[in-house]
Amino acid sequence: MVTTTNVELPGLDCGLCGYRTCDEFRGHLATSPDAIRRCIHLSENSIRPETSAKTEGPHLPFVSKEPTLVQTCPTTCGGCATAPAKATSQANLGQTRWRDSLDRDFDFYLEHFPEDPGPREIIIPHNPAITREMDVQVGDILIGRPLGMSCGCPITHCGVATNVDMRTGVIVWCVTGPLGPRAHGFKDLGYYIAEGYEGIVKETRAELKVGMRYFFQPKMCMLQWRHSGLLNYLNRLGDQYQVRLEGLWIG
Repeated sequence: MVTTTNVELPGLDCGLCGYRTCDEFRGHLATSPDAIRRCIHLSENSIRPETSAKTEGPHLPFVSKEPTLVQTCPTTCGGCATAPAKATSQANLGQTRWRDSLDRDFDFYLEHFPEDPGPREIIIPHNPAITREMDVQVGDILIGRPLGMSCGCPITHCGVATNVDMRTGVIVWCVTGPLGPRAHGFKDLGYYIAEGYEGIVKETRAELKVGMRYFFQPKMCMLQWRHSGLLNYLNRLGDQYQVRLEGLWIG
């Protein structure tokens, strides 16, 4: 049985335990330690790679039996970067474990914009007319699952619409988690195509260039799986980079 002694919560703020963040859940554990069983990522039934015992660093979430999410919303355009993004220093790289939960390597983490409630994802329903038929509006809480070549993720995504194009059916949403749909209801898109991700890269072990395909891991990915995408926008923001990746695959 898992106890709270020396247990580090995953820090993914997935909401499946019933609390908005891992920090809020940690506060509850101080008085109700048995509630640690609510964290599916610490469950003894979690599926872990056979190599996990041989490598450093935690293998955080794996397979959930409940709908969960992945995460990506709009930001001010500062113009394309005039030079390729350089990898972070070797000192910093040595502190980062560039392996996903299946022990596959990747090039960088994709983080969401600080002003967004979650990762920004550009999507289109398999039937684009659904966007009009369901009258999807900015602020609506949505659920759906990316099917097929666009990702094939087994996790149901939940989020809030931030931009809606009624003509094409394309929706931009910030993926958040299941607590919003549970508490306030939702519109079910069914299957959708994940067209692209937008976010921030704070550290990378590869030089970033527009037109190149990279393996990356969304920082808030519930499965902690690597993704692949074509980098088609790159903007320098001080010591980090704003990027957009399209042509997405998982694995």
